[in-house]
Amino acid sequence: MDTLQVHGFLSQALVITDHNNFFGPSSSGGGSLKYTEIGANASIRPRPDVLVAAQVLSRRAGGDGSDARPALDYGVIDYQPLSDQRRTLGIQLGRFKNPFGFYNQTRDVAFTRPSILLPQSIYFDRTRSLGLAADGLTAYYEERIPTGTVRTQLGIGNTQAGDDLRRTMRLENTPGSLEPRSSVIGQVRYEHDGGRIVAALSGASARARFEAGTPGMSDGNFKFQPWILSLQYNAEQWSLTGEYALRSSTLDGFANPFMNFDVTGESWYVQYARRFNGNWQWLIRYDRLVNNRDDRSGKAFEAMGGGPAHTQYANDVTLGVQWTVTPRVLLAAEYHHVDGTGWLPLQDEPDPSETRRRWNMLLFQLSLRF
Repeated sequence: MDTLQVHGFLSQALVITDHNNFFGPSSSGGGSLKYTEIGANASIRPRPDVLVAAQVLSRRAGGDGSDARPALDYGVIDYQPLSDQRRTLGIQLGRFKNPFGFYNQTRDVAFTRPSILLPQSIYFDRTRSLGLAADGLTAYYEERIPTGTVRTQLGIGNTQAGDDLRRTMRLENTPGSLEPRSSVIGQVRYEHDGGRIVAALSGASARARFEAGTPGMSDGNFKFQPWILSLQYNAEQWSLTGEYALRSSTLDGFANPFMNFDVTGESWYVQYARRFNGNWQWLIRYDRLVNNRDDRSGKAFEAMGGGPAHTQYANDVTLGVQWTVTPRVLLAAEYHHVDGTGWLPLQDEPDPSETRRRWNMLLFQLSLRF
């Protein structure tokens, strides 16, 4: 029992927008307080080569609050048959966090994020469940070489196809169920000179199947294949980070051809963070999302009657600041100027025709941990 560790965290944010709602009724009154994250995790080593770890998370991000029910965020049995000064080989069984870019595996802990909101072009809150975690098996191998560390991870399991994915696919009012299928995700990561330079390549093939609940209606198959290139340079007082993604999304099998699609999207951001006075950090970031590389402006989508053109892209300029009051208390604030609504959560704005193309957002957050 001397290896038992228990930790927890709590974050509460205030979201204010001039147009368009984000995480609740942010554009009316004094803003929205419907962005709350509460988590608790524990780990124990019953033997030196085995780790058992789990985290329960309660997260409210707008909506009716039903998402705030505590749920298993991750829960794994981690076995390391090989571990020495040069290399480590391990296997995890259970619900594991997907190795997706730089921040996905710790995205719910505010102290690990460079800003209140991660770049929405890469780390979608709109379809968060799809990329968050999987139930299955993942293996990892870490090799420590003279110039740095190489880490490889490959996982196989069922993704989580939640209501957010169903809304994005415009199937929320179609009778039936969206069931996850076996998927694969992997990452190769290299850290040079103790983390001064970090590079990673992530890839996945996530699948789900919509089983229609209406007689005579055919079923549909969904496939999502992202590739993400991540680069970061860390100096003593500043960090420069960039990530680029190509995202292939396919839905086929429906008898109605207007329900099927096959598009490739593009995402990227560049971010500069500066640390000062020991416990302060400010950040500036440009974040760009395009849902369809063949229709970057969204005009073809609008001409076909799909909705406003600005729902197909988003360009976000972010300014942020963080103050680590104590190692257990973090205060943060940030401003977003956004052109487009490509990553706006549909639960907050179910009718895209009522959204505004250009909008601004302020966020304030208090985070605690133990």
